[in-house]
Amino acid sequence: MSTEAEIADAYRHCESVTHAQAANFFYGIRLLPGERRRAMCAVYAFARRIDDIGDGTLATEEKLRLLDGEAGALAAIGGSGERAATAAVVDGERTPAGVDRVMVALADAQRHFPLSADVLGELIEGVRMDLAGTTYESFDELVVYCRRVAGAIGRVCLAIFGLREDAACDQPRAERLADELGVALQLTNILRDVREDAQIGRVYLPGEDLRRFGVVVRTGSAGGPVADPEQLQRLCELVRFECERAREWFDRGIALTGMLDRRSAACVLAMAGIYRRLLERIDAHPEEVARRRMSLPAHEKAWVAARGMLGVGA
Repeated sequence: MSTEAEIADAYRHCESVTHAQAANFFYGIRLLPGERRRAMCAVYAFARRIDDIGDGTLATEEKLRLLDGEAGALAAIGGSGERAATAAVVDGERTPAGVDRVMVALADAQRHFPLSADVLGELIEGVRMDLAGTTYESFDELVVYCRRVAGAIGRVCLAIFGLREDAACDQPRAERLADELGVALQLTNILRDVREDAQIGRVYLPGEDLRRFGVVVRTGSAGGPVADPEQLQRLCELVRFECERAREWFDRGIALTGMLDRRSAACVLAMAGIYRRLLERIDAHPEEVARRRMSLPAHEKAWVAARGMLGVGA
């Protein structure tokens, strides 16, 4: 069992990771009470670790070995919080005494909130899909991936938020809405990252949609995901089509806020509002996804978060 000092240090580490690497996420969770905020940071730091394994430069076989280690660690944290050492623990995540800060924080969060290791494990399965070079013929196939890498995080976040007493009897609906909101966020990420993903050989846009709009995505090219102005125009039409789909998932999922307490609802409104605003920016300037990774300036994120705190849709 970890000491109180180790747990406090572990949470500080996870909060620093979240603040440094997840501005959109952090703008929302800073609206939460301390215990919930720390638990959310532990979840993010774990998710970041899994993503970093998938996106790193190691050979695929080594990445899969590390993911196996993380899956085993998840299965173990319901006990003492200790875990076997794996190479997935990078500099700064393990203390000089050998303590894995991320797993210590996640294990402590699990003692306070009903965090499902099985649900967190879905994130690992999503990254395995990336490593297998999975492509998606249909939108329904893409949704399976989105549910694993983002819908699962939505359901874990719901476990930390909890439901208002008058909504507690409708847990299945709340989980479905949290999942749908997670899918909306991931669809936005996919549209934002079209260029970066193509450069590393990944195409998430469904094959049937690419053919419908006549788009051929170039992978591994430093020149961008499309070859010429005609292809860029077709890509713009496809991006607008996918933006409308993502908007529908946002519209359904945001109903979750009506089942949460005020501060948890504010957190969701802030995070979802930032991503929804980014989606609208992509929809208004779809040609930019072929040129750069789009984002919102810090002052705009802060403004959206403030509106979330006031309970105002963004």
